[in-house]
Amino acid sequence: MKHKNKPPRLDGVTVLQVTPALETGGAERTTLEVGKALVDAGARSLVVSEGGPMVAQLEAEGSRHIPLPAASKNPLTLWQNRGRLMKIVQEAGVHIVHARSRAPAWSALWAARAAGVRFVTTYHGIYNAKTAPKRLYNSAMARGDRVIANSRFTAEAVAAIYGQAPFFDAGKMVTIPRGADLSRFDPVALSEDRRNAALGAVGGEGAFRVLLPGRLTGWKGQMVLIEAARLLQAKEPGTALRYVMIGSAQGRDGYAESLSAAIKEAGLANAIHIHGHWDDMPAAYDWADVTLSTSTRPEAFGRVAIEAQAMGCPVIASAHGGALETVAEGQTGLLVQPGDERALADAVLSLLTMPPEARKTMGNQALSRARDHFSTEAMTAATLSVYKLLVNDVGQDVVQKGVKSP
Repeated sequence: MKHKNKPPRLDGVTVLQVTPALETGGAERTTLEVGKALVDAGARSLVVSEGGPMVAQLEAEGSRHIPLPAASKNPLTLWQNRGRLMKIVQEAGVHIVHARSRAPAWSALWAARAAGVRFVTTYHGIYNAKTAPKRLYNSAMARGDRVIANSRFTAEAVAAIYGQAPFFDAGKMVTIPRGADLSRFDPVALSEDRRNAALGAVGGEGAFRVLLPGRLTGWKGQMVLIEAARLLQAKEPGTALRYVMIGSAQGRDGYAESLSAAIKEAGLANAIHIHGHWDDMPAAYDWADVTLSTSTRPEAFGRVAIEAQAMGCPVIASAHGGALETVAEGQTGLLVQPGDERALADAVLSLLTMPPEARKTMGNQALSRARDHFSTEAMTAATLSVYKLLVNDVGQDVVQKGVKSP
C-alpha cells in the first residue's frame, strides 16, 4: 500500500521521548510509531519510561529505552528526574525532548530548559482542570516550543484554558491527528481464517452486525446501546441483529454485571454479547456491518472511528469531540446526539435498511478517508516535520502548513 506522506530526513538528530510507561494505550502506541519513524529517517530515537511489555517492540524497531521512574507524581522524584534527564540530554547529544504526559512533562521541561534544547509536548487527551492547582499541574503540557494536539477539539480546549496565560503561545500549537496502522487495518490483508475465527467467536451469521469496542466503563455508551437495541427490537421484532461489545472491564466488575443484568432485563440475551478483550481488532471491524463510537462525553480523538473506517466499516458516532473531525456525516457514517438511545436506534435502523450497494459505498468512502487523512504515516511524517523545523529554527508560519487535520 502506498502513502503520499513522506517524512523528512533527520540524519544526525537525536530525539528523546518521555512517557510514564510502555504498558498499553494510544500515547504509548504513538511513542513507538514515532520512534520507528525517527530511526527510518536516520535519527537517533531514545525513550524514557518506567518500562512495560511494549519495550521489546520499541527496541526491536531501533529505539533505545532508558528506564526511569517517569510515572511518579512525587515532587521530589520529579525534581530528581530533572537531573537524570539533563544527564541523558547532555551525554546523548539530544536535540529535542518530547513529553507525552503531565508528570514527566515537568521533569522534561526543566531538563530541556536547563540544557538549552527544544521542548515539545503532545496532548493525547483532555485533562480535568476544574481547580487552579490542577490547571497549574496540567500546564506543563502547554509550555512546549511546540504543543501538538491530536485533534482540533483538543487544540481548542487547550487554548480555552491557557489562552491568557503568559507562558502560552497559540501560534506554537500544531494539530496532528492520530493515525491507524494501515498495514494492520487493511481489509486486503485479512485472511479467511481470521474472518471465520471472528464469526466463530461472536456469532451473528445471517444477522445485521453491530460492534461497540471500548473498555467497559459508563461513559463509553454500553448502556445507551442496550436501550437502543431494546427500542429497535420493539420496532423491528422480526429482524435478526447481533450486537457485540468488545472491551475489558479493567476491574469494573460491578459495571460489567450491571450490563449483563440490563441485557437480560431487556430480553436481549440472545442478541447482545459481551466478549471482553479481543486482540484481532481488524477482524472484529471486518465482522461488523457498522461500528459504534458512542461515548457520552467527548473524546479527544477516538481511535475506534478511524480503525473501523480503515477497515471499510461505516461508523455511528456521538456528535461531539474528535468524532466531528473523523466521521463525515452521511459519507463515512452517521452522527447522533450523545446519550440519545432513540437517535442511536434510528441510526442503526437507517444503516440496516440502506441498500447493500449504498452501505458498501459508504464503507469505501470511509476507507478512503482514513487512508488519506488518518494514517500512521501521515501522523509520523507531520511529527517529524515539526522536529525538523525546530532543529532548523524555522518560523511558525511554515510549521503550521500542511499538518492540520482535514
